[in-house]
Amino acid sequence: MPTMADSTDSFSIDMETSSPGGKEHFIETSKGLISVAVFGDQDKPALITYPDIGLNYMSCFQGLFLCPEAFSLLLHNFCLYHISPPGHEWGAAPMSRDDPALSADDLADQVADVLDYFGLGAVMCLGVTGGAYVLTLFAIKYPRHVIGLILVSPLCKTPSWSEWLCNKVVSNVLYYYGMCGLVKELLLMRYFSKEVRGGSLVPEADVVQSCRRALGEMQSLNVLRFLEALNGRADITDGLKRLQCRTLIFVGENSTFHLESLHMTSKLDRRFSALIEVGRCGSLITEEQPDAMLMPLEYFLMGYGLYRPCELNISPRSPLSPTSISPELFKPENMGLKLKPIKTRVSKA
Repeated sequence: MPTMADSTDSFSIDMETSSPGGKEHFIETSKGLISVAVFGDQDKPALITYPDIGLNYMSCFQGLFLCPEAFSLLLHNFCLYHISPPGHEWGAAPMSRDDPALSADDLADQVADVLDYFGLGAVMCLGVTGGAYVLTLFAIKYPRHVIGLILVSPLCKTPSWSEWLCNKVVSNVLYYYGMCGLVKELLLMRYFSKEVRGGSLVPEADVVQSCRRALGEMQSLNVLRFLEALNGRADITDGLKRLQCRTLIFVGENSTFHLESLHMTSKLDRRFSALIEVGRCGSLITEEQPDAMLMPLEYFLMGYGLYRPCELNISPRSPLSPTSISPELFKPENMGLKLKPIKTRVSKA
């Protein structure tokens, strides 16, 4: 099992930029440059986020963190470390075609480099689809450094033939034509349900329009590199049995990766994992229906002694160590979760 010290001798080059309410660090690792936007008090426990293909922390997690309840729950208890896949941060330059291609394993090792640089110990992780795969792989490789996984429409198997073929089409179009209309449509189909994507008679929702504009700002070659890394991913199903942390999985009922998320849940230790199915939703629940995540998140974090500010009776600087909590809190029923799929439907205005 690799140790954090084995991952790399990472360091940060002197490039920090201001983000609204936070600071963006550019960390040079043995696998290349990576952007990390830090929000909050760095004395608090760490929450690491990792987005899906073609997204960064703004386009992937903004909907969730704009919910006042989620903001008060997460930012009060955590310092947020938003990792962007290489070249996915705003204003990124196009990667050179001569740069070595990174594998999913390399991306997981970059997460270890980030923890090394900031001097972080055990962290909570929040990832969406491709980002969920990277963080799960990180948890398998460095189990002592992850105390909880919050995964949205996650992946754990090699790509199916249909996914592999779709990814190949997107890769080829990206290579020859850049972030054109076809690529945007295919990625939006990956993220969102048909209900919000609209059609000839129904306009697409604001969240889809916003994501479409954000995709137009991405460097096509950079997106291609992340897509190719995930298209070559390994099956990590066997490694799920070695996870030493509690896991909360969300998946949209209409997500392309719905069945894979169910498969992943079936392979996890049922005592320490739970699945939330969100009705009438695609893969990107953090943007399409972020309200559906609030109650399960709150119950999940209660197992670590973390509460929203109005209910807080311990210091948010307390170590996030489940071993200091009553064993009964490990039981899913005491997390407010059931071990069978829960269909959470959010009424729409």
